[in-house]
Amino acid sequence: MGRKVAGSRSTPALAALTAAGIPFTARPYQHDEGVSSYGLEAAAALGVPPERVFKTLMTSVDGTLVAAVVPVSGSLDLKALAVALGKRKAAMADPALAQRRTGYVLGGISPIGQRQPSPVVIDRSAHDHPTVFVSGGQRGLDIELAPADLMSATNALSAPIAGP
Repeated sequence: MGRKVAGSRSTPALAALTAAGIPFTARPYQHDEGVSSYGLEAAAALGVPPERVFKTLMTSVDGTLVAAVVPVSGSLDLKALAVALGKRKAAMADPALAQRRTGYVLGGISPIGQRQPSPVVIDRSAHDHPTVFVSGGQRGLDIELAPADLMSATNALSAPIAGP
């Protein structure tokens, strides 16, 4: 894995990984504007199992914006997220607030290189794979990297936060 950005423009996520010296591969694909399940679209377009492609969901945990990173093949368990952070309640964040705070559009929110970084919690299942895929900061661009490197790039906590 190098720092390849074949055919895509740079994003804050790619710039942050490059500046930190973290190895990754940018994996662009043709995004279909009619698709609303961005993560499943990425898995199919890139030819990888959905368990290896992770979506970034912006949440509000006791009033603090938190990025929850879970496989696109499942869902986020909000109660497990709150417990992982030692808090009482988690809910999905307002989409407009998520876009403003991260600097990314829905379907392209990356846990890396956010305009105003939020705490990040990555589902423990990420460690079951040699590499995982997360949004590269725009629709039609994923980043492939080792789970440990994703943890390092985001200063994340790992916890069982995915639901079925």
